[in-house]
Amino acid sequence: MKTVLIGLGQAGGKVTTELVQFDARMGFDAVTGALAINSAKADLQPLPLDTVLVGQDRVNGHGVGGDNELGAEVMQADAREVMSALDGSITAEAEAIVLVAGLGGGTGSGGTPVLAKELKRIYDVPVYVLGVLPAEGEGAMYQVNAGRSLKTAAREADSVLLVDNDAWRASGESMEEGYDAINKAIAKRVGLLLASGEAVEGVGESVVDSSEIINTLRSGGISALGYASAEAAPDAEDNINTVMSTARRALLTGTSLPDATTADSALVVVAADGERIPRKGVERTRRWVEEETGSLQVRGGDFPLGSERIATLVLLGGVERSDRVQRFMQRAKEAQEAEETKDERPDPVSAFDNDEIDSLL
Repeated sequence: MKTVLIGLGQAGGKVTTELVQFDARMGFDAVTGALAINSAKADLQPLPLDTVLVGQDRVNGHGVGGDNELGAEVMQADAREVMSALDGSITAEAEAIVLVAGLGGGTGSGGTPVLAKELKRIYDVPVYVLGVLPAEGEGAMYQVNAGRSLKTAAREADSVLLVDNDAWRASGESMEEGYDAINKAIAKRVGLLLASGEAVEGVGESVVDSSEIINTLRSGGISALGYASAEAAPDAEDNINTVMSTARRALLTGTSLPDATTADSALVVVAADGERIPRKGVERTRRWVEEETGSLQVRGGDFPLGSERIATLVLLGGVERSDRVQRFMQRAKEAQEAEETKDERPDPVSAFDNDEIDSLL
């Protein structure tokens, strides 16, 4: 799927960079343009992408400090400048626009729904959001920001592909190492999905194309992506069980949104050397995903690729009813209520008000 990437905020810029580099390294040519947007000048400087600095008149290049309301305001104010910067990137060959952002921060969290709405007003291609949820251990502000951003982005974009920061972070990793690993994992998985049908090596029996990705995400709301891989045997018939086992791992333990298995629609993509992909295994896997997700709209296809491994992707559309999403929104709500309660507490200094005692200053 020919895609234009727009990274918003610090996390969005880093993930977009990883996606662009993965696409170039693999020779897929699925990414046709990329832009990074931020209100913090220092975060844009190291990125090897075209960039736009927003909010200069409000924050003077120093960022919005995690204030996603301010992030939304500066994006709204500078929307014309951003759209001008995108003019050369969004050409007739673009089949989708993907906004990439960490949903817990300020610029990405606040600016993403605003820009999604503006892009949908002008362009007649799907506008998706690749949104990264804050880890459970991150502060209340990040949870509240992400809850508000997710709720708004799901309304404005055609679909929000969610990545839970807790899903792909290995135990024992430092915070910085964890984020780097997550960014690379996102780039590999989402990069393969975007490239499906674009960089086909060999001939598959039923090659996935862009329309199947778009139709899977057509239900809107929230989506998730599962991934798993394994060594492939030279003979396709010997890989039937391998395709099934990688699909099970992708859906049950390798998804970007843990425990999200109830979906409105799904797409199974099996990537490997074309002669190693068993059509029977793909069809059997498709039926299993149908039963597991409760969806009657499950598509399946091949992604012929010069690789001796089999990689299985499972894209789920319409997972907003999943337990994981509901738990996160409850956590965000509780964090917001706690912040509001804290704001309502009396000023502790007022307990010392006494006209008979003079202040030192």
